[in-house]
Amino acid sequence: MSVTILMSNERPLTMRDYEIFDATVPADHYLRRVHTAIDFAPIHTILLGSYHPTLGRPPYEPLVLLKLEFLQYQYDFSDREVINHSQVNMAFRLFLDLSLHSPLPDPSLLTYFRKRWGPEVHQQVFQELISQARQQGLVKDRLRLTDATHVLANIAVPTTLVLVARARGQLLDAALAYAPERVAQEEAEVIRLRSATADLPDVERLAHRVEHLRTLVAWAEELLPPGEPAVPELDPERQRLRQALDLAHQVLHDRDHPKEGDKVVSTHDSTARNGWHHQWFTGYSLDILMDAHSEFITAVDVMAANADEAANATQLIQQEEQAQGNDIEAMSIDSIGYRGDLLDQWTDPKGLNLEVIVPPIEQAAAVGFPPEAFTLDAAQAKLTCPAGQTTEKRERNTNDTGWKYRFAPRQCAGCPLREKCMAKPATTTGGRTVIKNEYEATYRAAREKAKTPRYQEVRRQHPKVERKLGELARWHQARHARYWGTPKVLIQAVLTCFVVNAKLFLKLVEGPAGPTAGTVRAGLSGV
Repeated sequence: MSVTILMSNERPLTMRDYEIFDATVPADHYLRRVHTAIDFAPIHTILLGSYHPTLGRPPYEPLVLLKLEFLQYQYDFSDREVINHSQVNMAFRLFLDLSLHSPLPDPSLLTYFRKRWGPEVHQQVFQELISQARQQGLVKDRLRLTDATHVLANIAVPTTLVLVARARGQLLDAALAYAPERVAQEEAEVIRLRSATADLPDVERLAHRVEHLRTLVAWAEELLPPGEPAVPELDPERQRLRQALDLAHQVLHDRDHPKEGDKVVSTHDSTARNGWHHQWFTGYSLDILMDAHSEFITAVDVMAANADEAANATQLIQQEEQAQGNDIEAMSIDSIGYRGDLLDQWTDPKGLNLEVIVPPIEQAAAVGFPPEAFTLDAAQAKLTCPAGQTTEKRERNTNDTGWKYRFAPRQCAGCPLREKCMAKPATTTGGRTVIKNEYEATYRAAREKAKTPRYQEVRRQHPKVERKLGELARWHQARHARYWGTPKVLIQAVLTCFVVNAKLFLKLVEGPAGPTAGTVRAGLSGV
């Protein structure tokens, strides 16, 4: 049973509006064609799920807000710019289903509704367009291509001194509602500390600030009563203090463990990280899954720059299959996916059951007998060399992907096969070391796959996903984060991919003949 929700801005289009749109908007205008090609009714239903049918004030029409977001990412507008253009642009009003007298929302409303919908609702809208493409027979389940590109965080990366000082400032601001007198004392201490350490080296100045922050964290933890509120939104001051404390804890942890890689780089965007993509950068990784047949993006995700891109391919496959109820047959990924644990996971018949096309990573030529020449017993506890010597002395290798076995020097000293086994038999005094990787069979299968015509055929298609990432970056600024925080950057990525998919959907639905002529009224049935 459908539920009717009254909207605050409902003003039906009149015959006069249609006449003006017919006179001012060309029949082949892109927005008119998108309006006709995409069925927005199911999207409208998805958006209405975020509202209660009777409680609260009537909301602004959510589909208009979603279409405003579409216009933002199609034409690279800010919130304020898209509202200003929609005020005077007849093609925009046609696309928005707004009469000439319909009010437009305040730009701040777009920020509010992005928060209300979050990444989850935006992902549902994104997947609805994929569903419509599947209904048209455009998307096939034969092969998916996956790749990622970097997204630069919308921040100026501070020095460590500034980072610690900002974490301290946020903590004091959050604690002000609980202990204003103590906060005033600590702010005076900040001024004193800054003056007293002004002539010291930066290393010593940082040490003083870290110790002060450590003291503040211990004190602020006592301000919070035990337990968490059932509904954090009902106690925003407590939530703010908790977030400031969590950030301060992470900053202190980074100072105590300088060799760990997952470090906070900004208090403004605490989820951005340093990562490598041809060069070092600060921000996020945009990861997409693409249908090789139609070139539709079928799944999208955003991770911190230092996250595991290869492992995230699992999440992308699951994201699409759960949303569409389909069963993907094969996946192509760059050599970053040449990992035994992931290959086993992807190809598991009881799991994703994928055919995986991945370029093998070339290994250095083996010197002496390769690991395959050494035989393990059934319990994988005893290793036998080609000369018949055995060893049970073992330890896990550095990557925890297998066992490292060591033969004693006395076993190798007089071995008749020493010249063939040891890399430097004349100078080596120790015994042979052999690593038996648990994924030897998996890697062997991947290397054999790389010799087949099927592998060559799929790898010729893989550049399609790289070109798609280039389109996202070049024409829709996907490589620069608009917002702070992973959830908001994910919304940006999802909307960008939705806009790019819409262009492709229009192209494939219209076919070689292109758009057909007709009046605006024929394509403006509304929802």
